[in-house]
Amino acid sequence: MITKLITNALTLDRKLFVAHRKGALALAFVVLCTLATTPPANAQDVTYIIFDPPGSTFTQPHSINAEGTITGNYGDAQYVIHGFVRTRDGTFTTFDPAGAAYTFSQSINRWGAIAGSYTDANFVEHGFLRAAGSFTTFDPPGSLGTGVSAINDIGEITGGFNGGTRLHGFLRSPDGTFTIFDVPGAGSTTPTGINAAGEITGGYYDTHNLFHGFLRARDGTLTTFDVPGATNSTAPAGINRAGQIAGAYNDANYVSHGFLRARDGTFTKFDVPGATMTVPTGINSKGAITGYYDDTNGANHGFVRTPDGTFTTFDPPGYTGTDPAGINSAAAIIGVVNSGHGFIRIDGKKEEN
Repeated sequence: MITKLITNALTLDRKLFVAHRKGALALAFVVLCTLATTPPANAQDVTYIIFDPPGSTFTQPHSINAEGTITGNYGDAQYVIHGFVRTRDGTFTTFDPAGAAYTFSQSINRWGAIAGSYTDANFVEHGFLRAAGSFTTFDPPGSLGTGVSAINDIGEITGGFNGGTRLHGFLRSPDGTFTIFDVPGAGSTTPTGINAAGEITGGYYDTHNLFHGFLRARDGTLTTFDVPGATNSTAPAGINRAGQIAGAYNDANYVSHGFLRARDGTFTKFDVPGATMTVPTGINSKGAITGYYDDTNGANHGFVRTPDGTFTTFDPPGYTGTDPAGINSAAAIIGVVNSGHGFIRIDGKKEEN
């Protein structure tokens, strides 16, 4: 499915990482830059909430907005996937667009508008917008399958679609018009994020099946990039309103590291101290980055990197296998633990700011 392809592009395909991490070459870990690290925040300052929509057997949050409202997917007892929205007070609403066999809710903006995709009875994927509880479904012209990755605060939606021979990027404006775009010479173009200025980031495959990053300005100008030292993949995860892009890249040994690209094109490369792999999954408006990392035993944990380069690592108490998915402007982090529950991590000090 197109949504799965976009998700894999965002995370550089975790299965590939695990396979190479377990090899001997992956043991040759090098810290690329010197960064400060902090112990877990005081328990009085940080609150964890574990949650599941009613009837869920597996919960996967994807996006949290500035108001603390969360959207994502959950599976029911019949292995059918539905969308959900959870408000800050813990109230759940579950949903499916009309005609949906499976629903993949991907992104929520400040006003509570949700964008995602769904598969119909023929397993063809389409895009949807859920605003004020009402659905609008859509496909770019010529689409044989539409995957949505993100919506910004003015209602612009980006994602990718199957054009028959390759994946193309699209931008859907609030009035429903589409702009189709491709990185020149790309075998496929897969957007992963959009900010309030309409700048889009994502990745593309070249003719050698190597993955690179791109930035598309509002005027349509495309800039391609690779993290210095990346030899097979550069995969942006998201872009904030300052134009900062966070993501992961692979080195020659297929070990993943984090990166931050500033608006001027300069890169900061980073790893969680002691990690064997580092994969950022989200960046907020202030430049704080979240994601997951693996320790030397192969267990994955969550991290947050503040704009000054300080790391805090974490796992919800009593849980392991922590996979953060997003972070909002108050540094509230959402994700999933390996037992299949959703979590939210609330930093009380940040909430007060």
